[in-house]
Amino acid sequence: MSSQIIPVEPFDYVVFGGNGDLAERKLLPALYHRDHDGQLPEDARIIGVSRADQSDDAYRAFAQRALEKHVRAEDMNPVSLERFLNRLFWRRIDAKGDGGWDELKAILDERDGNRIRAFYMAVAPNLFGDLASRIHDKGLATTRTRIVVEKPIGRDLASARLLNETIGRYFDEEQIFRIDHYLGKETVQNLMALRFANALYEPVWNASHIDHVQITVAESVGLEGRAGYYDKAGALRDMVQNHLVQLMCLVALEPPAALDADALRDEKLKVLRALKPIDASNVETRTVRGQYKAGASSGEAVRSYLDDLGGPSSDIETFVAIKAEIGNWRWAGVPFYLRTGKRMAGRMSEIVVTFRSIPHSIFDSTVGSVMQNQLVMRLQPDEGVKQWLMIKDPGPGGMRLRHVPLDMTFAESFRTRNPDAYERLLLDVIRGNQTLFMRRDEVEAAWEWVDPILTGWAQKGTKPQGYTAGTWGPSAAIALIERDGRTWHEPE
Repeated sequence: MSSQIIPVEPFDYVVFGGNGDLAERKLLPALYHRDHDGQLPEDARIIGVSRADQSDDAYRAFAQRALEKHVRAEDMNPVSLERFLNRLFWRRIDAKGDGGWDELKAILDERDGNRIRAFYMAVAPNLFGDLASRIHDKGLATTRTRIVVEKPIGRDLASARLLNETIGRYFDEEQIFRIDHYLGKETVQNLMALRFANALYEPVWNASHIDHVQITVAESVGLEGRAGYYDKAGALRDMVQNHLVQLMCLVALEPPAALDADALRDEKLKVLRALKPIDASNVETRTVRGQYKAGASSGEAVRSYLDDLGGPSSDIETFVAIKAEIGNWRWAGVPFYLRTGKRMAGRMSEIVVTFRSIPHSIFDSTVGSVMQNQLVMRLQPDEGVKQWLMIKDPGPGGMRLRHVPLDMTFAESFRTRNPDAYERLLLDVIRGNQTLFMRRDEVEAAWEWVDPILTGWAQKGTKPQGYTAGTWGPSAAIALIERDGRTWHEPE
């Protein structure tokens, strides 16, 4: 079984930061895959932009090296590669000045003014406002222009509002695409299909049947050259405010009236506004901060955060665990346990929905423990869904119970390459489909919940607790969930 490839309209994708890390690792490979699968129209163009002074051919050479590094050898087709590289162009501009903008306008104006123009800001957030104003003032914007904004969207509520207001001064909300690549992952969207395209789950998707939910985004890597950014952000700003909160919203939202952008985002907003506050009054019992110490990862010795940072001290957290609660009828009394961290025991992103125990067991202790049913949705590294059930262990000799999964690993079930989230999201921008992108009020509502946690830590003087690299975080994170008689779900 293969997915249907639906071509999009002709477009120009202008990538600010076109020779940066994000373009190299994600954007160029994603667009190549879409071209290789026949989804890009014949005259689609990708225009890389930054302060670097180079030729079109030099940029194409950069792109080829990026593809050879980040695309599987079996997906590198000479015909597709040549076609894709011929789509690439380079223009040098000054984001804060006037240099190069006339040249960028000239190449865009070579094509029909009615074609879609997408401007992807793969640059530092402090440049978003300057770029938005110059795109507008230099006459590059049309009625079919889209602006794509990467995280972080602010570092607190005030800065997020200012950033939204600055971009909103020049572009309508319908033109602004705030990207969170986690929302483009296959498993995240499959959550919507599981809930709303089947009669099985939605009747039990509530506090009467669900005991708790865990959301884990674990990284085995450290700073990876992001020390300057990370030591000003930390795990709460970098991961919780966007990725984990968005995943929580998709688990918890009410069924939208239809699967369109505003209907879905309206329901996510209701979840955000129903989150119970975490502030100085309860931050010490509802959250855990951590910072990795020297240890081992994948069998190799790794340095501490401070050694990676190159500084004598830092109070920035590389790990966060949170017990969140949603104050509405569907989720009253159901905790959502969130955790994320760097230098953990493995790379893993998953959502685990644990159902309540059966009210009465007819089995005696000789048959084994009756364990709670779980729905496990793995986002990475191996995307798929497992429903854990109790069954009889096959064979003679009486009744013995086993906890086993009904397994649907996408790569095995569909015999197809699992597309990267950026492949879907980049072309959703061209389609004008905002469903998987964050609306302004969502972003600000998330910060309204996160800001008091940051303030609470500051008021209480909450320092990060050390945890050894290559583990699952501080012991206090284990205590956070075990106080409630539960345990973290560990990977198989």
